[in-house]
Amino acid sequence: MNIIVTGGSGFIGSELVRYLIKKTPHNVLNIDKLTYAANLKALDSVSSSRRYHFKKVDIVERDKVAEIFSSYQPDLIFHLAAESHVDRSISGPLEFINTNIVGTCILLDVAHEYWSNSTDLKRSSFRFLHISTDEVFGSLGEKGFFTEQSHYDPSSPYSASKAASDHLVRAWHRTYGLPVTITNCSNNYGPYQFPEKLIPLMIINAIKGNSLPIYGDGLQVRDWLHVEDHVDALYKIATCGKTGETYNIGGNNEKTNLEVVQLICDLVDRKLEFPYRGKSSRELISFVVDRLGHDTRYAIDASKLKSRLNWEPSKTFEDGLAQTVDWYIDNYKF
Repeated sequence: MNIIVTGGSGFIGSELVRYLIKKTPHNVLNIDKLTYAANLKALDSVSSSRRYHFKKVDIVERDKVAEIFSSYQPDLIFHLAAESHVDRSISGPLEFINTNIVGTCILLDVAHEYWSNSTDLKRSSFRFLHISTDEVFGSLGEKGFFTEQSHYDPSSPYSASKAASDHLVRAWHRTYGLPVTITNCSNNYGPYQFPEKLIPLMIINAIKGNSLPIYGDGLQVRDWLHVEDHVDALYKIATCGKTGETYNIGGNNEKTNLEVVQLICDLVDRKLEFPYRGKSSRELISFVVDRLGHDTRYAIDASKLKSRLNWEPSKTFEDGLAQTVDWYIDNYKF
């Protein structure tokens, strides 16, 4: 099978590419425009494989994307290319609109044209998997979970752009019959994540003895999903899931942001024997003005994925976070 991964040099995309090359027999083409958060070094372990290919292409460049589809003849698309940092979307939303909405629309248009002109056999096996976020649902109260039927209520330009892309994907399925599937996942963490996101930023700052700023009171709750579990679920859904369906992917690991940072402090202190002047790294924690439109709680109900595809996460948050801290200590260049 020929697989295209858009955004395959990003955090989740590179984990998926490594998974596909190391654990499956498929050919993989990584399409990525290599923005600031891309990391080709994350693909060093598979870059020499004859089954791995790379094209530096922006998905808004329709002619280039169409040429790739024509020459590579994909059977499966994993669409991960996206701008994803909420803070950046607040200060500069236009790039998010361009990549996440316009780029997705162009990719769908090219995929539909390719699929429509394919043989019956190719048409019957083709799949388009759109990877999205639980942030499209907005904020939960103290109780309850996001399900596949939850209504959309995005708070930030980022989540609004992803919500729009989800709607476009469903529209191409309902209007044109394009065989699509959508996933909405909770917060990811793990190796190679760009250090603007909470967990890698706090790990690196704790190691350096820098301040650990937390928005507001730090009591915002997120459900944490290790990136290895995420890509395992994505492959399961792509190969066994039903077209036209949506699947939520969660880690069953609800933690407040403050709890997460405190756990990171304790792990860094234990592994490096209190690098912050012999004192607890927790003393580095500070509280700053809250983010605009900051959602209070996200929590995923992934029971559909478990009941229909027999999938559930394998890592506890404590084990996954310890492994992640170890990775940054061993691999990040300070």
